[in-house]
Amino acid sequence: MELANAKLRIEQLTNTLKDHNYRYYVLAEPIISDFEFDQIIKELEHLELQFPQFADPNSPTKKVGGSVSEGFITVKHQRPMLSLANSYNEEELREFDDRICKATGLSAIEYVCELKIDGLAISVFYENGKLVQAITRGDGIQGDDVTENVKTIRSLTHTLSGNYPEKFEMRGEIFMHRKGFDRLNEQRKAAGEAEYANPRNVASGSLKTKDTAEVAKRPLDIYLYYLLEDEGRFQNHAESLDAAKSWGLKIAETSKVCNGIDQVLAFLHEWDEKRHDLSFDTDGVVIKVNNKNLQEELGFTAKTPRWAIAYKFQTETATTKLLGITYQVGRTGAITPVAELQPVALLGTTVKRASLHNANEMQRLDVRIGDMVFVEKGGEIIPKIVGIDFSQRALDLQPETYITHCPECQTELVRAEGEAQHYCPNDQLCPPQVVGKIEHFVGRKAMDIQSIGSEMAETLYRNNLVKTAADLYDLTFEQLIQLDRMGEKSANNIIDGIQASKQQPFERVLFAMGIRYIGETVAKKLVAAFLTIEALMAASVEDMLAVDEIGDRIAQTLFQTLQNPRIVQEIERFKSAGLRFETQKIEKASEKLAGKIFVISGIFENYSRDELKDLVENNGGKMASGITSKTNFLIAGNGVGPSKLEKAQQLGVTFLSEDALINMIQE
Repeated sequence: MELANAKLRIEQLTNTLKDHNYRYYVLAEPIISDFEFDQIIKELEHLELQFPQFADPNSPTKKVGGSVSEGFITVKHQRPMLSLANSYNEEELREFDDRICKATGLSAIEYVCELKIDGLAISVFYENGKLVQAITRGDGIQGDDVTENVKTIRSLTHTLSGNYPEKFEMRGEIFMHRKGFDRLNEQRKAAGEAEYANPRNVASGSLKTKDTAEVAKRPLDIYLYYLLEDEGRFQNHAESLDAAKSWGLKIAETSKVCNGIDQVLAFLHEWDEKRHDLSFDTDGVVIKVNNKNLQEELGFTAKTPRWAIAYKFQTETATTKLLGITYQVGRTGAITPVAELQPVALLGTTVKRASLHNANEMQRLDVRIGDMVFVEKGGEIIPKIVGIDFSQRALDLQPETYITHCPECQTELVRAEGEAQHYCPNDQLCPPQVVGKIEHFVGRKAMDIQSIGSEMAETLYRNNLVKTAADLYDLTFEQLIQLDRMGEKSANNIIDGIQASKQQPFERVLFAMGIRYIGETVAKKLVAAFLTIEALMAASVEDMLAVDEIGDRIAQTLFQTLQNPRIVQEIERFKSAGLRFETQKIEKASEKLAGKIFVISGIFENYSRDELKDLVENNGGKMASGITSKTNFLIAGNGVGPSKLEKAQQLGVTFLSEDALINMIQE
């Protein structure tokens, strides 16, 4: 593959995966299956190994997919809360077992098999026998403190009994039984409200609800599956779960210790049949090395433990009639065709809609309204059409023509060369995109206006109070208090949050504007290079390209955006409102690392990766995303990426711990 094509493909895959992570972890509205997601991840990993110079430092291949939410206190995990590698066939499981056996020198490994519950990962903490805190997975490094919401789950023990450690952490899954989900949907239907899509979405959304009383009404349940404690009481994982159960904690009864991979496979076959009799959804089995010393010896990659893997069950298919096709507009303007189906039961839920993904997929399937279609729940979550029963196709069915104009604003759609997705280019006036821009603008990493969430952004737009982000700064208490269910305290919180946002630095304002390709890191580099918005708006494409790590696509897009009269007008409104559009030139602390190129990988005890990067750059060093022959140092933490480790060793790159880096700067 040519360099230019490789760079473009890596960018496309990276952006696609980030969008899917946002949909899954933040919106709880995934549109592809785990299997499809993993195939994209594998392609990106392969390309990043071949072309490390183009890899995004925050690539989805290097981090857990979630994020923290607005309105909750963000808490750093005491130990990273990683995800699991996935497998989809027995051959991959045998390869996993072979790797474990070779790494440990053992001929057979004792594993613990646990059903993989389809819910939301949670970490709960106990001190002196009392439940003291609950934190979501978030991005794996930090999550949301949702203690009060989790305390409403009746099956979670608040006070322990027995011989428990003074302090410990338990990880588990919050989920909803299908009967509880059905009752909840019946209540919503009777109240004239939209029904929920599936139990997993409700469980995830419930924990992000700020009204604890409302959360208490949801029939949530919890199973705990992993103990972390510092006393080293237990030799193996199964023993620790038995102990936790004796203290009063809820542990799944379906787990089993298996001696060797053949017993593991027998467990999979058994539950592939029996899972349909369960009261909750399960999409696979988690296989863990039982011995805790072996777990420690095997260690971690940057995002997964090497001693555990998730096996995904094959999906189930049903046949139903395609009644119509509608088109949804995403917050980025991406158009997604959705199949409207005759309701059909599939894995315990009623499926009425399924994703068709894009025009290419519709053409590949040759799907036509009136067809009998095969529907599959990809990864047990996302309904999708996987085929057509051509034997039942009526002769008069006409091929489906993909829409040419946006269903929301009627703007003609565009489709960039090499991209599968159609887009609505009317990003300033198309309602879903406008609301999405407002949500982005008020986000935690942007202007951090926590009193405005996605629901409030939608309300402000629908009531014609906010049509662009700049309109936020014209809002008055008198306008807000007229909204339904708006109290004085809430109105004041919104006004106060908007006023406080005026203190955000220039790089956050630039990021908040939502210009395509301008992420947090790019915004910081642009601000450091140009210092003022006037200088940035006056810059040519060549000037922008001269900034470190600014490529042609970023420069061209930014240049065109800043020439747009509407954007210029919005910037002037922001200025008038008092937002910051200039910064002081940052003087480097030293030039001790000048001329040196650093790469960072792993998880660190005393500093975040961003803090270490800032230390390097503030002392004259340069950060790179991938290891090449020009790399001088690899700053290596716990769980350093194996590909980076191997390449650094091959090229003779010097390894540094975080302490060694600090000493280098201080000498």
